Amino acid sequence: MLALVGGLAVGLGWGIASEPASAFDGTTAPNTALLSPGQRPVARPPEGGDKPNSKASVLTTLEYAADQGHLEAQWKVGRMYADGDGVPQDDLRAFNYFSQIANTHPEESPGTPQARLVANAFVALGRYYLAGIPNSTIKPDAGRAREMLDYAASYFGDADAQYQLGRLYLDSTPSDPRKAARWFQLSASKGDCRAEAVLGDMLFRGQHVPRQAARGLMWLTLGRDCAAGEESWIKPLYDNAFRRASDDERAMALVYLEDWLKGRRN
Repeated sequence: MLALVGGLAVGLGWGIASEPASAFDGTTAPNTALLSPGQRPVARPPEGGDKPNSKASVLTTLEYAADQGHLEAQWKVGRMYADGDGVPQDDLRAFNYFSQIANTHPEESPGTPQARLVANAFVALGRYYLAGIPNSTIKPDAGRAREMLDYAASYFGDADAQYQLGRLYLDSTPSDPRKAARWFQLSASKGDCRAEAVLGDMLFRGQHVPRQAARGLMWLTLGRDCAAGEESWIKPLYDNAFRRASDDERAMALVYLEDWLKGRRN
């Protein structure tokens, strides 16, 4: 895993391949502090009271399957409670379902459909530990958050976890921008628009890293082109860089972009 981190990082071009992106080796799953059984309701087999396709019926069926240890059902119920999708939002219940997944499937083979769900559960737990859950025993704990994200980023190679870990290293006090840049590089290499934009902005401005304006503009272009509506902050970063770039930097960015896209097609 660490060799992969180092190898992909070479693309930045400023000698970061000589050390791993994290001291965590990605081989030991962290404990996720499961809630005790008394802190969550036990699901019962679905009965005939609800309409077959109603949210209540779906939730009852999923909760029963989740209680039997079905990974996908645990993940779906966790997401429903986390997002308030058809149920009142309940972060503590969501945390519990994600914890079940993380505790029972930490060594799922990377690259499988189930592994993506496990990685997503670790990322969700990382976010909960970062912010805490009001009126619960889950308090803000940056160290625990980093453990959860680090495992998903290192063992599963999850792009979202790598981006979130990069943000954590960038925004923490004290920060570690170079380590953040390495995680952004890994995530951007997988096509995460946010990582492409942040990495591009860092490189274009030479913020905490040696300035590579053309390569930074390339990453910003990729981030702009794939950004979704909730990522409206990306386009202003691109626009600002494009205005400030010289003609030579714009031309070189286009060369980098064409090479990158050609490599992805091949």
